[in-house]
Amino acid sequence: MNGSWSWLNALIGSAINKTIYTCGTATLQIYDAYNQHRFKYFGEASIVSILQAFITIVHPVSLYTRLVSISSEALEHLVYASLVYLLVCLIIYSVISRSKTLRSIRLPWLSMKKRILFVTSHPDDECMFFGPLIYTLTAYTDCIVYILCLSNGNYENLSYKRREELWSACQNLGIPEANIILVNATNLPDDPNVEWRTETVANFMLHTVETLGIQALVTFDREGVSQHPNHCAVYYAAASLCLTNLLPKDCKLYALDSINIVRKYLSIFDIMCTCVMSKYWCLLNWQQAAVVRNAMRQHKTQMKWFRCLYIFCSRYMFINSIREVNLADIELEMQIQEP
Repeated sequence: MNGSWSWLNALIGSAINKTIYTCGTATLQIYDAYNQHRFKYFGEASIVSILQAFITIVHPVSLYTRLVSISSEALEHLVYASLVYLLVCLIIYSVISRSKTLRSIRLPWLSMKKRILFVTSHPDDECMFFGPLIYTLTAYTDCIVYILCLSNGNYENLSYKRREELWSACQNLGIPEANIILVNATNLPDDPNVEWRTETVANFMLHTVETLGIQALVTFDREGVSQHPNHCAVYYAAASLCLTNLLPKDCKLYALDSINIVRKYLSIFDIMCTCVMSKYWCLLNWQQAAVVRNAMRQHKTQMKWFRCLYIFCSRYMFINSIREVNLADIELEMQIQEP
């Protein structure tokens, strides 16, 4: 029995000795590797000096100094890039605005006679958002432009004034009085808190398209430029006509592009983004944009201080870009909206 225990003790002792030896050898190898890498990256520096250097780096004052230096450099690069962008935009705008061909070459209707209907929600929409496009098209004798305004602008009980303002503004834009249709329906009030029924709006639009033999229907896109519910309702009504295949076969639907708020107030400096990102667009030079601004000023009841800034700063007073809306586009938007 004692012999058996002696043999077992010897086996356990041997195993413990081998384990200690192996661990010790591995520890020495790790330490040697650590020293080699420390010497490679830190040279003869001691652990204390390395820790002191690390503390210096992460010290709040040191961090602040480094951040200020990096931020200043990044800001300088940003300023240079912005200046280059603005200069390039000025050059592009100057070249295009002086060329009658380039200014409207990206519109889809100018190669043939077209009857074009703009559908808006309120008096002043035709100037604030569609001004450059309307001005460009009315300059062509082969294009007949109509306006269908779906509300009389009675949000502040000023419908009697806003009707006259709409007529004056359209006259400035070159639209004859006979080509203006102003809807006065109690179920289509000028009120962002009242939902316009899609069927009601669609019926007004379809009746006008069929009566006038319209070949191109232009209105807001899904975002309505300013996300006004009445603007968006017009798009959904037009989309419903497209989905149900009720629009005449020779009538195409186009939507005005909504853009982010930064681009919206870049004025003429959005020209580069427009040229790159949009298929159809038109551009006004400064004198032509002045005509649109003057048309907007005819809406005297709406000329609050922020709209005075808008007519000079907004990209929509100089540039319009549109896209053709087809059945595939609408179905895709519906799929994206589904949860």
